[in-house]
Amino acid sequence: MFNDKTDLLTAENSAIILIDHQPQMIFGVQSADRQTIINNTVGLAKTGKVFNVPTILTTVAAESFSGPIHPQIQEVFPDQVPIDRTTMNSWEDDNLVQAVKKTGRKKLVMAALWTEVCLAFPVIGAIKDGYEVYIVTDASGGTTAEAHNMAVQRMIQAGAIPVTWVSVMLEYQRDWARQETYDAVMSIAKEHTGAYGAGIVYAQSMFGGHEGGSHN
Repeated sequence: MFNDKTDLLTAENSAIILIDHQPQMIFGVQSADRQTIINNTVGLAKTGKVFNVPTILTTVAAESFSGPIHPQIQEVFPDQVPIDRTTMNSWEDDNLVQAVKKTGRKKLVMAALWTEVCLAFPVIGAIKDGYEVYIVTDASGGTTAEAHNMAVQRMIQAGAIPVTWVSVMLEYQRDWARQETYDAVMSIAKEHTGAYGAGIVYAQSMFGGHEGGSHN
């Protein structure tokens, strides 16, 4: 069956949407370390680029209140102009919805600041419209830990599937013998996965081999 939750994410069946990763929004986040959230979101953005997954960037009131999208994210897609909105709910913005429809994908991987507003609202709207939504919890943040956690529960009850950014990257890679993306995935892991990335550096320096699995 098309759009089945038991179908794993692939670069061909999904799109990524990054919502409101902006200075004014990150100022209000207290559910997790803010630098970690930025790091994870950049890792997710780079994953989208490496696997050529349609990736949509959107901001709210960028010029009048919230500031531009984090420069580290913009650097991944230097030629893409984020869709700026006035509505808190990006699913109520026609430009965003049309951009999603244009991808032709029914699986949407979404992350946002704040979890309880800018993620929860469009996730619920997209699910109601027949999309299958994967919420990247560690690339999203709320005003409190409780706000983040309750929003995640709300979205799960509506049918969303919680994931983390590394799980998305590895789900796309799937096979360590997939050489066309192997080196890029290892590079993202070294830059953005902390201890695991350090382990890759260690293994490569000590053994001269490839960490992660068999690779010839």
